[in-house]
Amino acid sequence: MTILLQTNPNNQDDRNTEEQSNHWAIPWHAYLLVLPAVSLIAVLFGGGLVLAFLQSIGLMGLTSTGAVSLDAYQQALTSRQFWQSLGLSLYIALTATAISTVLSIGLALLLLRAGRWASFACQLTLPIPHLVGIAGILLLLSPSGVLSRVLVHLGWISSDQDFPLLVNDRANLGVMLHFLWKEIPFVTLILLAVLRGIRPEYGMQARALGASRWKCFWTVTLPLLRPGIISASLIVFGFVFGSFEVPFLLGSTFPKTLPVLVYQAFTDLDLNQRSVAIALGLLLSGVSISLIALYLWLGSGKPFRRVMRRAQG
Repeated sequence: MTILLQTNPNNQDDRNTEEQSNHWAIPWHAYLLVLPAVSLIAVLFGGGLVLAFLQSIGLMGLTSTGAVSLDAYQQALTSRQFWQSLGLSLYIALTATAISTVLSIGLALLLLRAGRWASFACQLTLPIPHLVGIAGILLLLSPSGVLSRVLVHLGWISSDQDFPLLVNDRANLGVMLHFLWKEIPFVTLILLAVLRGIRPEYGMQARALGASRWKCFWTVTLPLLRPGIISASLIVFGFVFGSFEVPFLLGSTFPKTLPVLVYQAFTDLDLNQRSVAIALGLLLSGVSISLIALYLWLGSGKPFRRVMRRAQG
């Protein structure tokens, strides 16, 4: 006698979902393995932030009165120079990150089939210190630099005074050029690694179903590339936003970026500005963390899915 066993499709789906969740579940002892490293970071950086906060509110430091005071934050937030510096820092960080990311996506797609030499070429600028790059830009693009002398020798300009100002200018072109020269190979290297891990069958299937190259890139390649884009752009934004030496040496004389403003306040002869400098530094950290959290939230796609559900409902 033959017995036919009938399975409930819903129960089968539930079991598959449960198996997938169990497969991706992280065991609790895995967290114990990273606990020493996380504890060290929490003590060093978290402790530093706590000490800095105590100094900013007047409980510690050379000018401490032992009473809680928010004068440093009030002085920082009511300063017009702070908001100008914050706007300039956001402009440089967002612009450099956006341009680096867009150009790196195109460059990574072009170098995808180029072989190992492409990865090697992207690594050439990584070990070069930023100070060396700054010196190179000053020697090349300053009014008395190599490029202006070449143009004078060719007769294209009459003197070096006719050469456009590309360093220490209000548009911070020298700062942008340095960050693009440094960060585009870095982002390209990360995206190349992600692209080489994407199975080509996805794109082939999309093309077989009639998708154009642009449609295939927009609906297949770009979503699969999104984790690498988010990771690389976050690293670039965090570094550029908190960078000090590049805008200090190549940036505009006024307004200055927020890290340079913090440095000037910290090195001021008036010791009362020390708490203001620490407050500015904590505000800089707070803005960075908030923007990174916002970017991660938007990059997850959750707010857009909610909007689409509401629109369809």
